[in-house]
Amino acid sequence: MNHETTTTSVAGAQSIIRLVDVHKRFGPLVVLNGVSLNIKQRETVVVLGPSGTGKSVLLKHIIGLLKPDSGEVYFHNDRVDAMTEAQLEPIRLRIGFLFQMGALFDSMNVGDNVGFPLREQAKKADSEIADIVAHKLAMVGLDGMQKKMPGDLSGGQKKRVALARAIALDPEVMLYDEPTTGLDPIRADVINELILKLNEELHVTSLVVTHDMASAFKVAERMVMLSGGKVIFDGTPDQIKCCATEEVRRFVEGRASEEDLRAVNRMKAV
Repeated sequence: MNHETTTTSVAGAQSIIRLVDVHKRFGPLVVLNGVSLNIKQRETVVVLGPSGTGKSVLLKHIIGLLKPDSGEVYFHNDRVDAMTEAQLEPIRLRIGFLFQMGALFDSMNVGDNVGFPLREQAKKADSEIADIVAHKLAMVGLDGMQKKMPGDLSGGQKKRVALARAIALDPEVMLYDEPTTGLDPIRADVINELILKLNEELHVTSLVVTHDMASAFKVAERMVMLSGGKVIFDGTPDQIKCCATEEVRRFVEGRASEEDLRAVNRMKAV
């Protein structure tokens, strides 16, 4: 397969995340099969690929929730995969993670959810926490919702509260795991706009895992596609639109393969 590459729009910036020949398998299932990736400071990179190709697994390696079977993972010049949990703690304070389903604490109200990392990790005073929570909720358009419970929120509101919590500690890097999953197109676009807004206001490096092409084209400066545990495309949004690799083109166009179509036709005939 062709592997297209490009220089990024942040040429000259320092690398903040680096994966070197990362391999990961779960039992017989090979998920990452020699992935190398270099993310520069203040770059917005979208990671694409079919379900089960290791996109979320890649994010978890960056934050140290998973360790590679072989290969190396760096944050700045610190090798994350060789760290203990205690050593990882200060690194994780510099990385915000928006989980696919939001992962809010159902027993806590919105204010306490957003303030949780400030209370548990930054050990800030209650008055300071309240001010920061109000500011972060205002950034996602939800100030005044502090007393609401997660069960009273829409799916889009839950994602925005989770995003406010992810930026509570002013991270250098934001990792987004399928941020628009489960949202209608309008609510999904609100999340896309928030990603762009936070990039501009917080000057963060963003890594967005998605299979939502509308979202990908809206937020990406650079796109990386995984398939079979490998990087099969690395380039700009304009480059991916005219990529010659059939698998990449089918994914971008949302077009089934001939093999998939034959399988569907066989099922119809049964």
